[in-house]
Amino acid sequence: MKPKDWDQFLQYITEQYQLRGRLKELFRVRFTYENWRKPDLEIWELAEAPSHETYKKQMTQLYGYFSKEQPSGCPELNPNSKGPGKFDILRGWLRDVLYPQWTASSPTIQQQVLPHSSNGFVYIPRFPVESQTIQEILKPGSLLRIRAPEKMGKTSLMRELLNQATTYHYNAIYLNLQNAEANLFNNLDRFLRWFSANISRELGLKPLIEDYWDEDLFGSLVSCKSYFQGHILASLEQPLVIGLDNLDRLFDYGLIAGDFLPMLRYWHEEAKTQYIWQNLRLVLALSSEIYVKLDIHQSPFNVGKLIKLPGFNLEQMQILAQSYQLDLVNKYPEFAQSLLYLVGGHPYLIRLAIEKIASLNITPDELLLEAATQGGIYGEYLRRLWERLQQDAHLITAFSKVINSTEAVTLEPDLTYKLESMGLISLVGDEVQVSCQLYRQYFQDRI
Repeated sequence: MKPKDWDQFLQYITEQYQLRGRLKELFRVRFTYENWRKPDLEIWELAEAPSHETYKKQMTQLYGYFSKEQPSGCPELNPNSKGPGKFDILRGWLRDVLYPQWTASSPTIQQQVLPHSSNGFVYIPRFPVESQTIQEILKPGSLLRIRAPEKMGKTSLMRELLNQATTYHYNAIYLNLQNAEANLFNNLDRFLRWFSANISRELGLKPLIEDYWDEDLFGSLVSCKSYFQGHILASLEQPLVIGLDNLDRLFDYGLIAGDFLPMLRYWHEEAKTQYIWQNLRLVLALSSEIYVKLDIHQSPFNVGKLIKLPGFNLEQMQILAQSYQLDLVNKYPEFAQSLLYLVGGHPYLIRLAIEKIASLNITPDELLLEAATQGGIYGEYLRRLWERLQQDAHLITAFSKVINSTEAVTLEPDLTYKLESMGLISLVGDEVQVSCQLYRQYFQDRI
């Protein structure tokens, strides 16, 4: 039977033993569980080696990385010995010695996504989102995009993902662009220096900006790349995961965004040819991508993996309610179903309702009756959405079409993306519909 998470374990081993290029791919092919019992004459073709002789030479090189002569090598493996037994020796050592050590120190994905408390807040996993994100950052040079409207849980997911990255002994850095001073966005060089210095500080590295930077001779982008490659990545023994939260803030600064975002794409692409950049994993959290016009070959928004956060289901709502000592689903079953339908599973709106019910400040019936009114618990939240809509008459017209139709409708792409980024609509193929009945009830009285 295949060992659980064996593929993730193999990825871990390639990083620990610094396998690169052809040897890395050969290791993954030869030691994948499905190929254990296949003969070398079959494996060399699967590994796309030029010939069987080339394959044998490459395997000898590979065994050298795990030799008993190496500090962390297999004590029984002599790469220069004759005969076919070297594969069995190394496979047995990986399976019986290193794999149990890895599983003991690195929780499985299934264990990682259990509900738990952190900093006073309960994290509610939304399977399979967590397992997908964890698996993605295990890939060399990966780029992950978390996209969802405000208050849907992007920051919580990013922080959870970074916490889990540390269980694989990765370096994990969280950087929230909302915390950056406004004047940093007035100049690309200053912004990149701030970005580089903050990553260094979080890693406990001395900022050696001036040693790598020459804006006049090389330009800011090349200087930033040189700094990351020569100082940050070269100083780390384990992969670095950088979580950039509220990336949307860059969209108000077109000149900065027009250079910084393609730079992230370029770094991601560098991992295909340069080993050192495989140790950088990027996680980007944002609400929308439409406000910055980038060349399709330069945008970081059409590469890597996109994760869209779904709303809560009834089980997740119950877990959250239990953290408030409230048995919501069993005590108020009809209310729970009605609330879920009303807010479309929106985590923040569900949390507000649970807090009010748990504090006994309002009854379930009163909450539903007043939900879409100015004086209801969602009044302030809905007013902010209304203020944003009023800034664009085209958005109001488009959204009016949506909420006054009982079926999905078609909108212009730019209007679709703007309304989706606000969380007001959801996509159904090429058509859209209102994302929850709360918005329909509130805005029908105002548009």
